[in-house]
Amino acid sequence: MTPVITLEVLRSRLQEQDASVWKQEWPSHAGLIEAAVLVPLIERPSGLHVVLTRRAEHLHHHAGQISFPGGRLEEDDESLTAAALRETAEEVGVSAGMIEVVQVLPAFSTPSGFRITPVLGSLKPDVCFVPDPFEVAEIFEVPLAFVLQRENYQQHRICWQGGVRHVHAVPCRGRFIWGATAGILNMLAGFVRSGD
Repeated sequence: MTPVITLEVLRSRLQEQDASVWKQEWPSHAGLIEAAVLVPLIERPSGLHVVLTRRAEHLHHHAGQISFPGGRLEEDDESLTAAALRETAEEVGVSAGMIEVVQVLPAFSTPSGFRITPVLGSLKPDVCFVPDPFEVAEIFEVPLAFVLQRENYQQHRICWQGGVRHVHAVPCRGRFIWGATAGILNMLAGFVRSGD
């Protein structure tokens, strides 16, 4: 039986880990575009859940894919955390005042040229989402305990810029989470589960 993951358990596990053990999936290099995402967590009776969005089908980039709220660092953003909070307000209607920042994870570089900083944030259980209909087709939750089990992940091969790359994917409740979103969740799973 999978133990219930609470916010306190998660904090404790993350504080025990040394982020320097994280091995970057894609080579990091100069010229990457700085971006940040919020990894929103909500405490439920069954444990923590992760909030995810499905991007609108008409978007030019990553249409229909499952993602975290987030985006590029803009000039007016004071920090990458501020960028993640701003984007969350814009995409799903949750203001910074409704979010408690738990921890900032190491940056995750993508082959498409972004260096994404994931910000773990705890939302109030009664939070009300107001999705931006232009960007967000759906908001849903998945149990954190499920995505922390690394045996639930798959590796898929994709062709990218003349080469073959391997990407993480995790099917969950009829949805297919892959790419950077699955990679960030897999990174989090590595930190939380490395002490097991």
